[in-house]
Amino acid sequence: MFGYRVPAPDEAMLISGGRRGLGGAPFRVVTGHGKFVFPVFRKVRFLTLSMCEAEVTETCVTKQGISLHVRAVIAFKVGNDHESIINAGQRFLSDQEQMSVLTGRIFAGHLRAIIGSMTVEEIVTERQKLAAEVLDTSKTEMAKIGLIVDSLQIQSIDDGDTGYIDAMSAPHKAAIQRQAQIAQAQATQAAVEAEQAAARKQAEYARQTAIVKAEYSAEVDRAQAQAAQAGPLAQAHAQQEVLAAQTELAERQAKLRQQQLVAEVVKPAEAEAERVRILAAAEAQRMKIQAEAAASYDRVALDRMLIDQLPQIVKEAAGGLSGANVNVLNGADGLGEIAAGLVSQGLTILDSVRQNLGGQDKANQGDQRGRSDTNGLLQLHSGSKDRRSDDGPVDVD
Repeated sequence: MFGYRVPAPDEAMLISGGRRGLGGAPFRVVTGHGKFVFPVFRKVRFLTLSMCEAEVTETCVTKQGISLHVRAVIAFKVGNDHESIINAGQRFLSDQEQMSVLTGRIFAGHLRAIIGSMTVEEIVTERQKLAAEVLDTSKTEMAKIGLIVDSLQIQSIDDGDTGYIDAMSAPHKAAIQRQAQIAQAQATQAAVEAEQAAARKQAEYARQTAIVKAEYSAEVDRAQAQAAQAGPLAQAHAQQEVLAAQTELAERQAKLRQQQLVAEVVKPAEAEAERVRILAAAEAQRMKIQAEAAASYDRVALDRMLIDQLPQIVKEAAGGLSGANVNVLNGADGLGEIAAGLVSQGLTILDSVRQNLGGQDKANQGDQRGRSDTNGLLQLHSGSKDRRSDDGPVDVD
């Protein structure tokens, strides 16, 4: 609408002209809403309320007489109240750029004054304290010109070529360097220990791997050797079993053959040898009787008769023994006992006959007794046969 003016959110509209509503101020302040302004009778101007920045670069001398180059940044703006806007509008409305220049000069003066009362160590280590003191001392002056400071930042402090700050920081730098070297040495040592530990672990792993490989290789070799020997061992075992069976069979055959030899050769040979021995003994006895008969004339007839009969008796006894199924329990000794018994009986008969020859009627009685004894010898031979048949065969071992 014609004549209606509205200020921006960050602006203050200043209306000059007329006297109503001024309240002693040279202009009326309108913020946040519009206003009808008569074009001819009123004049409108706008004052910024936005944030402004002023940079201060100043060489200051400390309490110790050391020059420091200080660089600071100030953030300020026009106050929101009518009084601040009026004060700022009266001073900066025609040239609002002068707000930054004037603010920088004001803060430069306060900065020099405050740094002059502090040492370098305090300035370097307590920058926030420095900024707070500068703000406090400049607040009144800034309020007179309608400005308020939001923040003050000390960006840099430099002593130029004096080297005071470097000298001041030298012990700290040395300590920091020493700590850095110690930390580096510790880190290097830790790295070396870690590398050594890793190398030991790798060596241990390699050793264990080699041991496992060697054990596996040895196990494989043993398995292959066992597999290679399995066939020959089985064959040798089978041959051993065959040899054992053959040996057992040979032993059994040898025992059987031995038994056959005993039955077929040894026992018949023993029986034949015993028979021959009996015949030889009978022959020797006959020869002895003949010799005794030759020495005695009185018994010539009887001895001749006995001698003639004795071989026949012995022959029949031997023949009966050889033809009989005789099993002698005591072997050759048992067989010899039988033969010796026969010969002994024959000799007993012969002695009895000789004794009877010495009595009365030697010739007649001798003949009769000779016949009786002869009959008795024959009966004895028959009784021997009957006794063998009654007693049964005698086993020969």
